Amino acid sequence: MLCAESLRVQAYFDGEVDAITASQIERHTGSCAECRELLQELEQLRAAIRQEVAYERAPPELVGRISRALDRESVANVPKQSRVDQMRGRGRSFWAGALGGMSGAIVAGTLAFFLLAPQLTRPLQDALVAAHVRSLMPSHLIDVVSTDRHTVKPWFGGHTDVSPVVADFAQQGYRLIGGRADYIARQRAAVVVYQHGAHVINVFTWAGDQRTAPGNVTRNGYHLAFWKSGDLLYCAVSDAGWDEMLALQGLLEETAKAAE
Repeated sequence: MLCAESLRVQAYFDGEVDAITASQIERHTGSCAECRELLQELEQLRAAIRQEVAYERAPPELVGRISRALDRESVANVPKQSRVDQMRGRGRSFWAGALGGMSGAIVAGTLAFFLLAPQLTRPLQDALVAAHVRSLMPSHLIDVVSTDRHTVKPWFGGHTDVSPVVADFAQQGYRLIGGRADYIARQRAAVVVYQHGAHVINVFTWAGDQRTAPGNVTRNGYHLAFWKSGDLLYCAVSDAGWDEMLALQGLLEETAKAAE
């Protein structure tokens, strides 16, 4: 019999849980051998997929069509949690049956489809939007309050897994107001917080596979601008306009290049 937490462990592996739930699952896997083994199996499967299936980037036209279709998708009559529960309930039995009874070519083709269409699941984008919205609640926005990058950047050293670009662009209209730690892609991500007029812009930074960095997208009225620098991935999230978002991205990229 599977552990009662196995479905939540799978959601944790896929980056579909919030920081509180992730912490609970990590404590659980510390004492549950079955769930630790499940995580190891999922890691091995992911590694095998990335090794055996060649990476191909979907054409921009296809990505655009899928994104627009998903944004138009009506979920009024299908609660999100019920869909997640249903998919999770079938997930493990699907892989067991597929790997046991299907030919290698069919399995590879199926896996390639999921790799080439990340917008169909959108766990990373959803997690970033949820983290941004959560940060706008009272007392959730900033852990270290400062407009001084020499105060903010060292703070990340003891609280996150990465060291992001930190700079104040007050003269350009983007005032540094502080930073915090958040939980993105199963790691302690750094978040640099800017104020631009009436808008808050959260800039998330984490280490990741840059081959699969998502394209810019809009989710639930929030813009997500993605880019990479060195071995780090960045995403700026806000309801500010695209021009303002991309201008901040440009400033941060120039600062990163100047520091190299």
